[in-house]
Amino acid sequence: MRVGLFIPCYMDAFEPEVGIATLELLRRFDLDVTYPFDQTCCGQPMVNTGCHEEAAATEALFVRNFSGFDYVVAPSGSCTHQVREHMTAIPQTPDVVAVRARTYELVEFLHDVLKVDAFPWAEFPHRVSYHNNCNALRGIGHARPSELHAPFYSKPLDLLAKVKGLEVVELARPDECCGFGGTFCVFEPAVSAKMGHDKVRDHARAGAAYVVSADSSCMMHQRGSAERLGLPLKFIHIAQVLNGAAA
Repeated sequence: MRVGLFIPCYMDAFEPEVGIATLELLRRFDLDVTYPFDQTCCGQPMVNTGCHEEAAATEALFVRNFSGFDYVVAPSGSCTHQVREHMTAIPQTPDVVAVRARTYELVEFLHDVLKVDAFPWAEFPHRVSYHNNCNALRGIGHARPSELHAPFYSKPLDLLAKVKGLEVVELARPDECCGFGGTFCVFEPAVSAKMGHDKVRDHARAGAAYVVSADSSCMMHQRGSAERLGLPLKFIHIAQVLNGAAA
């Protein structure tokens, strides 16, 4: 199985260790993983701002980089959602349609495609709370949103349950937005900050030592909120936990 690894631009700039953990984790399953060095961005910042036409060149480059792979995997629910649902600024050729359909977020790839049933190398003896990124939750179906009257499920929690020593604590509002929202935090900074403060207080009240998520963008926002409030929370990407990171 040939896998193209897409690392979001913000992650490449601010948290490259998450990209490295994702690569190492995928290679544990004997996959042929390639990181195309010409990759840049999926176009989400432009599309979030309503600049769809301006995203065309970025989208075309994404398709050129990732055509020909069996799967494209990214450690970001929001970027995966952008590719699958909103990469429409360019003509929908067979190559474009195929790349969009084959793009998966890391958690759903492990859970739905590889159907991983154990992470014997992973141990994380800490109390953690899980942050559901909005796009991952409602856009690509990571878990059941609380507003739906349907059976509960959570793909990331299923995977974390296979990590030795890890204890998940329950939030009062487990799928409430943290206020990052891409360009939302730029256009509505006061609202974004209040939402971030509410979110990290929820993590702290639940007794979490670590906050785990599949999206570094949300965690960067929440880390800043926690530091401003003086809350002793730590933040780690689910790829690092599943890859056996020691806290």
